[in-house]
Amino acid sequence: MAERVIPLVDERAASRPAIVPPSPQTPTGLLQDQWGRPLRDLRISVTDRCNFRCNYCMPKEVFDKNYQYLPHSSLLSFEEITRLARLFAAHGVRKIRLTGGEPLLRKNIEALIEQLAALRTPDGQPLELTLTTNATLLARKARALKSAGLNRVTVSLDGLDDAVFRRMNDVDFPVADVLAGIEAAQAAGLTGLKVNMVVKRGTNDDQILPMARYFRGTGVTLRFIEYMDVGATNGWRMDEVLPSDEVIARLRAELPLIALAPRTVGETAVRWGYAGVDGLHDPALGEVGVISSVSHAFCGDCNRARLSTEGQLYLCLFASQGWDLRSLLRSGANDAEIASAIAPIWQQRDDRYSQLRSEMPPDAMPAHTGRRIEMSYIGG
Repeated sequence: MAERVIPLVDERAASRPAIVPPSPQTPTGLLQDQWGRPLRDLRISVTDRCNFRCNYCMPKEVFDKNYQYLPHSSLLSFEEITRLARLFAAHGVRKIRLTGGEPLLRKNIEALIEQLAALRTPDGQPLELTLTTNATLLARKARALKSAGLNRVTVSLDGLDDAVFRRMNDVDFPVADVLAGIEAAQAAGLTGLKVNMVVKRGTNDDQILPMARYFRGTGVTLRFIEYMDVGATNGWRMDEVLPSDEVIARLRAELPLIALAPRTVGETAVRWGYAGVDGLHDPALGEVGVISSVSHAFCGDCNRARLSTEGQLYLCLFASQGWDLRSLLRSGANDAEIASAIAPIWQQRDDRYSQLRSEMPPDAMPAHTGRRIEMSYIGG
């Protein structure tokens, strides 16, 4: 019998040139897009490789041993990443998240973190520097990451039951090793740890309460993410989405929760605090969050841009095209020219995919979006 193959159209090069305008635009830190949304958050993918094969992100049928990853020469160097990050900071970015793929697979990632930690906002403040990881390498790298200047780590973990977790990561990786990585991060002094759980109805939704019980009171914030229609290969179906309202209802049936205000504008997660015996939020018990891009679109205050592994700038997680910044970097453009090219890209942004999707019938997609870029290429 012939081997089943899922075709993947490689659209990593689906990008537009970043144009340097004839009149330079000096960064003011106040860039806004067509909906008045400021640029505040930059997510940087440092590798398109990952050692997991989660079916909602990098299904093994597509990302197999024959899959052609980007050659090293195509990747932005640490110096190129830092240069762009500095220019984005001048335009208003205050937070940088390193992602992938699995960012800890990028050799000497600590050196990049050290360079980024030295950057400052226009008013002299350090950037908030975070990293998302599956934690397979976290136990051995946590202290070095902290020493380099990393502020915080977010760990992806889709269940506590070992059989469920091994099935979801599809490489037979044990949950105990992820938990060891989380403990190592805490021991290294990385505070404000978060754990992200992608919830698929009928796959791992029985792990919601066990995860909440485990992390309650540990100083780790657990966040439940609705299974999203990211990329083109994960076989997304609306009936596998467990709405966040139902997640909260399941939690509240056992664990009293209090709605909390957002900490910052553009925060992706809606916050809920565990209540103490007095019925008020008990900070010692911590909190949970829900990220509801399917059932409750939050496009209205989205302030995030994404820089791909090879220097393509994307303005939405569900984008089908990006802008080529690497060519500017490698063609000799100076900082003023690159900063001037970035500004109109954000100013013309009108992306609101999740909001448009929420206004359509189930399983329908906004017609104009085209084939979306894989999440492993531009980060979550």
